[in-house]
Amino acid sequence: MKTASLIRGGVTSVVVLLAAVLAYVVWHQYMLRPWTRDARLRAEVVRTAPDVSGLVTEVAVHDNQLVKKGDLLFVIDRDRYALAVAKAEADLQAAEAAARAAGASISAASAGASASQAEYQMRQQQAQRRAQLDGIVSRESQADARAVAQAAQASWKQAQASAHAASASSQQASAALQQARVTLQQAQLELARTEVRASADGTITNLDVRIGDYAAAGQARMALVASEGMWVYGYFEETKLPKIHRGDAVDIRLMAGGVHLQGKVEGIATGIADAAGPTSSNLLAEVEPTFNWVRLAQRVPVRVSIDPASVPTDAVLSAGMSATLVIKPKAG
Repeated sequence: MKTASLIRGGVTSVVVLLAAVLAYVVWHQYMLRPWTRDARLRAEVVRTAPDVSGLVTEVAVHDNQLVKKGDLLFVIDRDRYALAVAKAEADLQAAEAAARAAGASISAASAGASASQAEYQMRQQQAQRRAQLDGIVSRESQADARAVAQAAQASWKQAQASAHAASASSQQASAALQQARVTLQQAQLELARTEVRASADGTITNLDVRIGDYAAAGQARMALVASEGMWVYGYFEETKLPKIHRGDAVDIRLMAGGVHLQGKVEGIATGIADAAGPTSSNLLAEVEPTFNWVRLAQRVPVRVSIDPASVPTDAVLSAGMSATLVIKPKAG
């Protein structure tokens, strides 16, 4: 009996010891290699919207289709924008003609001003010579010469004013020409943007456009999930953050099919929303008079990049997939 009791006691002690060792190993693993099952696969999602408004005349893709950057997705009715380009081209031609006419006018006005100046200088010299010949040339003749010189001066000033006016008109014509060029470029740009194209390699999802639909500028009609640049957001308890550092290696296990990936810690969020600390209408903090004795650790997002070399060729990765992350802290 004593032997059986000793054996049972020994077995019990061994079991307890093994349980204690196992518990310690699990605790040690939990604390030194932080992990979480609360992780999600993320991707760059482009909300694809037209830059111009109009009726949809062509849809070149279907839902969940792979596309390359620059591939045609859908087309907005081009007729109205083609007419705008034609009108802008005609306006540009008219502005160019007006600019040429203004240039000719300023040339003619400048030539007229120069001729009037020469005429004035000649008449002024004649009037001065007659004034020097006082006693030889009659005073009436001298007065006539001065009057002619004054009239020539007035004509010169008028010609100068005409030249200034022609210069101002030429500047206005040049500005109108530049505006016509910009208007044409804008019309051509809008015509080109009637074709909505993929901004990156990826997969079309949530397609919400049909032929005949009216697509408004800036209103997303589909989502483009980029093929490259996927990452994982893991939500770790704040008590584990001291063991997590930028650059730490990470084991990533997707729930879907047990896919095993490798990654690295890119960064730790520096802030999360605090629902327990609102402010009142007068901007003072509202402090609750009660306190919950059970305090749960906050979960802080940690961004983990995925090593492309670790992704199996047949793996299906979709944004929103669940994953388990195990951090492997650097030694030391």
